[in-house]
Amino acid sequence: MVDVDTALRASAYSGKRGGSKSEDRKDTSLEPFDPSIHAQKEKADAVSMWIVIAFGLIVAATMRYYIMPGLQETAQVLWLLPFIMIALIRPIHQLLVPSKFFDQYTTGNWVRASFLYLFTWLALSFALVNPPLADIAAPHLAGSIDVASEGDVITDWDLSGKEYEIEISEESVPLILGLAVRDNVDAENATMNLRITYKGEEKVNISGVVSQLASQGPSAKFDSVDSEDWLRGMKKNTLTSVDMGPKVAPHSLDIAMAWDLCPTSGCSPGKYEVSIHLSEENEMVPWESGQNSWYAEYTVSVARTS
Repeated sequence: MVDVDTALRASAYSGKRGGSKSEDRKDTSLEPFDPSIHAQKEKADAVSMWIVIAFGLIVAATMRYYIMPGLQETAQVLWLLPFIMIALIRPIHQLLVPSKFFDQYTTGNWVRASFLYLFTWLALSFALVNPPLADIAAPHLAGSIDVASEGDVITDWDLSGKEYEIEISEESVPLILGLAVRDNVDAENATMNLRITYKGEEKVNISGVVSQLASQGPSAKFDSVDSEDWLRGMKKNTLTSVDMGPKVAPHSLDIAMAWDLCPTSGCSPGKYEVSIHLSEENEMVPWESGQNSWYAEYTVSVARTS
């Protein structure tokens, strides 16, 4: 006769026989460390790093001083060709690196080298095509166009892309069209051509250097309009929530200008076509023409509410 305690003990030990605990243990011994092999691997990585950096510099300089001067404007080849050149990283190593170093490289080395090349090429490209070394950015409008008017004649408005829709409660409304020119180097010396038409009739047609055009009255006209009267309102600083200025010209370096669309009898319902062409020409422009240009067409649609 066996008591309960003895039976439980026998059952607990019965499944642990037939093997030693040492057989279930994993081998935790460290692989032997050879300082000479590790040093050779570090030298191979260093050689690869400088080859990739030099390769990225050569590609960026070639695109800036050889390819870009043969183009009229930006093209896909400027990014597609450098990206394809990733395939040359391994052959270049095989050509330049001694076999004792080349044999140390693995798939991980080629992946790291590819990313290092891309970041090197991008960083150097940004430095070579932007001020103070070059300028590929054309002058443009600071914040689209905007409209201002006195009184409560305008009942509703909406700016969608290049279409500015305005609803008025009267037969006509005096409208002031505002815009601001911005550039990363010298907006004052940019050339602008502005043409505003209504049913084929020219309302405004001016052309010349921005600074000269602004000084002839449009800049003073813009300053005469209260900032809060522009329909699109004020632009706020995202951190401080302080008003920076009207959205049409939020920065102090923007060259703001304004014109009366219909100075005599006000603007009647219809569509007013606004075409703006901005360009600059200087030694910093890398294109074959030596010119950066920007063009846009806007439509100011005036409709009377029923």
